[in-house]
Amino acid sequence: MNTTTDLLLIGALAAVWLAAGLLADALPDARTARELRRRARRLSTLVGTGIAVFLAVPVVTALIPGDNAAPAAALLPAIPAMIVLAMTARRLTQIRRGAGTFAAAPLTPVPPVLRAAAAHPWVAVPVQVTGLAALVGVPVAAGLIELPDSNVTGIGITVAGVVILALVIRHAVRHSRLNLAVLAPIGRVQQASAPRASESWTPLPDEPADRTLAA
Repeated sequence: MNTTTDLLLIGALAAVWLAAGLLADALPDARTARELRRRARRLSTLVGTGIAVFLAVPVVTALIPGDNAAPAAALLPAIPAMIVLAMTARRLTQIRRGAGTFAAAPLTPVPPVLRAAAAHPWVAVPVQVTGLAALVGVPVAAGLIELPDSNVTGIGITVAGVVILALVIRHAVRHSRLNLAVLAPIGRVQQASAPRASESWTPLPDEPADRTLAA
C-alpha cells in the first residue's frame, strides 16, 4: 500500500480546500471593491487548483503499482466539490464582475449588495464542506480507517450533518444581516418620497369662511 503517496495527494487536496474555505469565509469582510475582486480571484484560483488535485489523484495512483487508498479518500469531498462547480463558481464570477465595475475607482467601499452576495451561503458552505470532507479523507489515506465501515460511516454521516447544518445557519444569518443593509436605503427613500397629508384650513372667528387668496 502506497501510504506516502496517498497522504501526499489527500493532504494536498485537504490543504487547498481548507485554504479556499477560509478565504470564502473572509470574502464579505473586504473593505474596498479592489480587495473584494482580488479575494474573489484568489478563491477562484484555489477552487481551480482543488479541482486539478482531484483530477490528479486517479492519474497518479494509476501510474503507481500497488493498492492505493487515495481514490477512496477523494470520493468523500467529491460531491460538495461538484456543488462548488455548479453553484459557487457562477456566483464568484458574478462577484468579480460586480467588483470590476469599480475598476476606475478601486478604493470605493464595497457596496452592500456585493457584500451580501459575497456572504451568500452558496459561496462559502460548499467550499468549506469540501475542505472538511477532504480533511476526513486524510486518516482514510493513512490506512487508519477502512471504507466501508458501518460504524465509522454512521458516525461520520451524523457529524457531517451537524457541521453542515451549523455552517448553513451561520452563513444564512450573516447573509440576512447584510441584506438588511441593502434594503435599509430603499426603505428610507420610500419613506422620504411618501406624499404628505393635505392640510385643511380652518377660518378664525373674525375671518370670513369664503376667504380667497389674492392673485
